[in-house]
Amino acid sequence: MTDNNNSLSEIYSLVDESNLKAYCEGPERAREVEQSLTKRRRFKENIFHRFTKAIVEFDMIRPGDKIAVCISGGKDSMLMAKLFQELKRHDKFPFELVFLVMDPGYNEINRRLIESNARMLGVPITVFEVSIFDAVYKIEKSPCYLCARMRRGWLYKKAKELGCNKIALGHHYDDVIETILMGMLWGGQVQTMMPKLHSTNYEGMELIRPLYYVREDDIKAWRDDNGLRFLLCACRFTEACDTGAADSKRQDTKRLIRELKKNNPHVEANIFNSMHNVNIDTVIAYKKDGVIHHFLEEYDH
Repeated sequence: MTDNNNSLSEIYSLVDESNLKAYCEGPERAREVEQSLTKRRRFKENIFHRFTKAIVEFDMIRPGDKIAVCISGGKDSMLMAKLFQELKRHDKFPFELVFLVMDPGYNEINRRLIESNARMLGVPITVFEVSIFDAVYKIEKSPCYLCARMRRGWLYKKAKELGCNKIALGHHYDDVIETILMGMLWGGQVQTMMPKLHSTNYEGMELIRPLYYVREDDIKAWRDDNGLRFLLCACRFTEACDTGAADSKRQDTKRLIRELKKNNPHVEANIFNSMHNVNIDTVIAYKKDGVIHHFLEEYDH
């Protein structure tokens, strides 16, 4: 990982009792952070407006929805929580929010950091515990993939128990373009991260990604401008993530995009837009509802 803002030494220092009190006290701190999203031009245009654009364009929220805003403790999900709170204040139509935190086996320091950030930011979290980290710790092949699948399943389950019909995840624009390239380069397929989708295992549940248009650099700028510190990597491999020893296909993809951007400043937008401009007439084969179709099926017609 290259994001040095959230090094382990800083996190440990932050959660030290002497620093924690100064970091968290006072509702004015929460209001200061909230106002940055609507008063600061960069954040209002590049974060709040793009957040609402995705919600409107992809019809993510409807009257009567009860949404579980899933908070991992990182910068993306905590920002998403604040954006939902701001949206709720506008009260354009009735919907409910539950700020859901799953503890899959965090160590004490990581758990306390999540809770202290939530208190400081004025986010009323609901925490539940599962033992996912224990289950995947000894798995050598694709532990992160398995962990992500298990985490999502538990989030759906708990959200449904709480009466929610949707879960909101903090994936952003950069996650989308990285997923597109990863699918092509390592998966041999063309796919993207959808802005919303129905759950296949939990009837009546839906997943939404309201940060779909928000750039990661703008999220980092919001975090740094407000002097906030969030979790970077909260699993048992945190130390490896922090020192850069851990690697992944996503990190390789990030590096590839940075290199491509040196010669083409529009490469990120082009990758993103490619999934919105698919020319089906030039696709050899595609899958629809689990069925593979080939261009020769319609060729002679």
